[in-house]
Amino acid sequence: MAFDHDSEIDRLLGQRLKAARRRHGLTLEALAERSGVSRAMISRIERGESSPTAPLLVRLGSGLGLSLSALLEDGPGAGPLARRDAQPVWRDPASGYLRRNVSPRGTGSGFEIVEVELPAGAEVHLASASGAPALDQQIWVLDGRLDLTVAGARHDLAAGDCLQMHLRGPIIYRNPGSAPVRYAVILAAGSGAFPGHAA
Repeated sequence: MAFDHDSEIDRLLGQRLKAARRRHGLTLEALAERSGVSRAMISRIERGESSPTAPLLVRLGSGLGLSLSALLEDGPGAGPLARRDAQPVWRDPASGYLRRNVSPRGTGSGFEIVEVELPAGAEVHLASASGAPALDQQIWVLDGRLDLTVAGARHDLAAGDCLQMHLRGPIIYRNPGSAPVRYAVILAAGSGAFPGHAA
């Protein structure tokens, strides 16, 4: 039987979500109420039977007071060096965007770097993450073009452009081009709730 990489990622993500929910002392019902995600959907994700989208994960993270990176974190830190082939990677099943957690884990650093590749024509809508940690972030476009709408304000970013913003209010990431756009997200912890820190 062939190894299904996506199924394995869904299984591990479900385990992380369940562990985070239990660490916070929440029942399925309580997390459903806090996140606006149905109890049945949370249960399916925890069992690895559903591939959650980025917007759904943001809502679940908001209900747990965690960033998306914290939910996608794959284990304890291994020191100050993160080799590329060991960096956690996740693909959003709806938009196809690829997210790589670049920063070394568990170092106690107040910064985090994420690399994202958004396919041509793809769009990702993230609702306000009101329960998540206060995060200050910068988007640095490495290749391509990115249309970014933050709380109603639209920004057209080209390679080399960098935009600072806060993770509050709805955010829309859109690739208007015919080739993938690649960008780095540099996050600063406003509340110290990065992976490896107390949430």
